[in-house]
Formats: sequence, structure tokens, C-alpha cells
Amino acid sequence: MLAAAGIGHSVVSGLETGIGRVDAFSNMKNRPESGNGMNVLLVGTDGREKISRAERKKYRLGGAPCHCTDTIMIVHISEDRDRASVVSLPRDSYAEMPEHVDQNSRKHHRAHPVKLNAAYAEGGPNLTVRTVENMTKVKIDHYLEVDFTSFMRTVDVLGGVEICTTIPLKDSYTGLNLPVGTHQLNGGQALQYVRSRHIDGAADLGRMQRQQRFLAALIAKATSSGVLLNPVKFNDVTGTLLKSVRADKGFGTTEMLTLGRAMRNFSPKSSEFTTVPIGKMGFKVPGIGSTLKWDPVKSKKLFQALRDDKPLAPHRVKRKAALVPVSPQQIRVQVDNGTATPGLGKQVDAELRRTGFRTTKVPGTVKPAPGARSVARTVVAFDPRWDRSAKSLATALPGCEMRPVRGQGPLLKVIAGTDFRGVRAVRAEDAYQGEFGAVTGDQVVCS
Repeated sequence: MLAAAGIGHSVVSGLETGIGRVDAFSNMKNRPESGNGMNVLLVGTDGREKISRAERKKYRLGGAPCHCTDTIMIVHISEDRDRASVVSLPRDSYAEMPEHVDQNSRKHHRAHPVKLNAAYAEGGPNLTVRTVENMTKVKIDHYLEVDFTSFMRTVDVLGGVEICTTIPLKDSYTGLNLPVGTHQLNGGQALQYVRSRHIDGAADLGRMQRQQRFLAALIAKATSSGVLLNPVKFNDVTGTLLKSVRADKGFGTTEMLTLGRAMRNFSPKSSEFTTVPIGKMGFKVPGIGSTLKWDPVKSKKLFQALRDDKPLAPHRVKRKAALVPVSPQQIRVQVDNGTATPGLGKQVDAELRRTGFRTTKVPGTVKPAPGARSVARTVVAFDPRWDRSAKSLATALPGCEMRPVRGQGPLLKVIAGTDFRGVRAVRAEDAYQGEFGAVTGDQVVCS
């Protein structure tokens, strides 16, 4: 919809008739002040009843629909329309729900603690907006509710979306089974990918990262395939997507066209993704269970950045980077100079740090034995218990020797040899960059 300007008012007006309308902002008081840019609350719901029985069985979508929020994101469109910042809010976040009337029981409830996704169950879009504004102090300008199963159809109309992974992704609950490598996912597989939360210990946080990568890949496919410049294809894609979209009454043709004109040059690098910083995992609340408590300092800074219309991800000159299993930002490295070349250790330390590795910044020197020559081949010394980290580091140092050293601990060591020619850029799918762990879309799509 954001690229609708090249399509025309009549086409967009026709598409708008397919959007369900909700009153997300009625009777709202004491709202946060408006900041710069536009904030859209994007809510993903279940809606599996719209998928055929055969597909529900194939993609393991059994059970009754919960009519609940599976995904909650704030999408901030910058004032200059050059950037979209997407902040995922975990559904199990500890939340303070404002005073309200339950839409199901019609009972009046005072303000009380809940998990964030309970706001939709008790009060629909309106209470969801109120709860998010109360927690973030960010004023929500528009509300978009998407039945995420509609992406299944949209992905198929687009011809599939490319996803890559450096680790096997297998979830017995959803049936997802992707080996290491690059995959072209159809709609059903894409739905499995964004739903999976039993792949590793990251659970729902890991699932949110995959949802963010999926959105980046979807943007990449839409902006590179020519679909946004082809009126017929555009109509097919948006018509499919909008069959299960609900929006506030103020988000109409004029708003779509205004955004479209401003964002016609949108690309993956124009988008950035992060998750609200978590301060305490498994925060127990009587009667509610285990919740995720936001980090009060970091989350406050994050939402202030949204209000101030500031980028969340650090500006980086994009370099082609090799995918590795462990993020450089999680690997500690000590660099030693094994040659007679002055300053080589300092050079290697600086280049590794620039690539993202957490070096000690205090390079040392390995003195050769009397009569021995300089180290010819760069060495990565590592404790076998940290072999995945060692492989990531070795990828950044092509041609190096990997030397296991039992008992060395988590600190990896690099002995720079005379063969050193530079550090290769590497990245991981779960890279943590910048103060809020934000990454741009072009950093998480397949190279």
C-alpha cells in the first residue's frame, strides 16, 4: 500500500473498500503528546479458520482459533518518510492494563497487571491501543490489524520469499524443517516460519526475530520484483493481503497515497527492526504467571527515540558479509602479534572490532623461541566448548589454523601470522547491533 502513488487513486479507492474498519480511538483521554513522524500499531491475529482443512493439516494449524494477538509491533514512519522503524512488543510482556469494561463479560475492571496480549482479548483494538500508549508513552496515530494467515496467500501471489539460515530450524509443533542454507518459502512454509517458537531456548523472542526477518525479506521481494510498478500485479498482491486487514477509520485513500508518494523509493535498507529491551525474563506475577519485564532504562530510551524521530540502528556502510552461526558481538577475543612486524596486533584488533568482535583492545606479543621464525600462519586458539564461536571467528580470518586448547575458557585468542591480509566481514542472523539491538532490513535478508 505504501507504494500506491504510482498506481492511481481509483485503484487504491477500490482496494480500500475491502478493508474492515474498527474504532480504535474512541473515548480516549490523557493520551501522550504527538511526536514527529507517524506511529502505526500493527497487530497480528490468529484467524486460522480461513484456511482449508487440508492446509491446516499440512501446516499443523490444528485447534480452534484463539482470536488473540499473536504479534504486536509499533511501526514508526519517519517525518521525512525515508525510514520505517519496527519495534516488536512481546505478547507476554508485563503490562498495566488501564481501567476498562470487558468487551465479553461487560464487567467493569479497575487498572490491573496482565500480559500484554490480554488487552486485545478483554477490550479489542481500543484497549490494546490504550495499553500500549500507557506502557510506551508513544502516541499511536493509526491502527492496523492483520490476519497473519493472509500472508500465506500474499506470499504465494508474490511467488515466494527467500529466507536464509546458518543453523537448522526445526519445530515439531509447526512442522518447520529448514536445513542450513537459502530457501524459497511458499505461503504455507512462510506461515510455519513466522509461527515457530519451539526451535531453541529463545522461544517467543526468537520467533519475533524471525518475524522481523520475514518482513525484511517480504520488503526485499516486493521492491525488487517490479510488483509495485505493475498495476495488475500490485492489485493482485494488495487485494489478497487486504482481504483480512482491519484499520482505524482515519486510515483511508488519502493517507495511503500520501505515504506512497513519499516512500516510492523504499527498500530493505530503509527499514530497521528491534525488540523492546527485556530487563527480566520469567517475571512471576500472581494469577498471571511468567511474564517479560521490560528494561526500564533502555526501553525508555528506545521509545524516546521514536518520539524524537531518531534512527534506532547505527549507520553502517554495507559490506558483503559471510553468515556465521554466532554473532561477532557475542565473541570475546584477545589478539597477539606472532610476527616481527610492529603494530600488526593493533591492526588485527582494530579490524576485528570494526567487524563487531568484542576484542580486549589490548593486543599482546608472542615472543618466538630463540632461533625460531615468526608465526607464518594466523592461529585461532579456542576451548572446544566454544567451537561454534571459534568457527565464526575463523570465517573472519580466511586461511587461519584452528587450534583447540582445552580449559582455555570463553576468551578466544588470535595469534596474527605473516599471512594476515585482512579481516573478512561476517554477520549472524541474531546480530546485536547498536544500543537497542536494531538492525536494518538489508542486514538481515539473504546476501
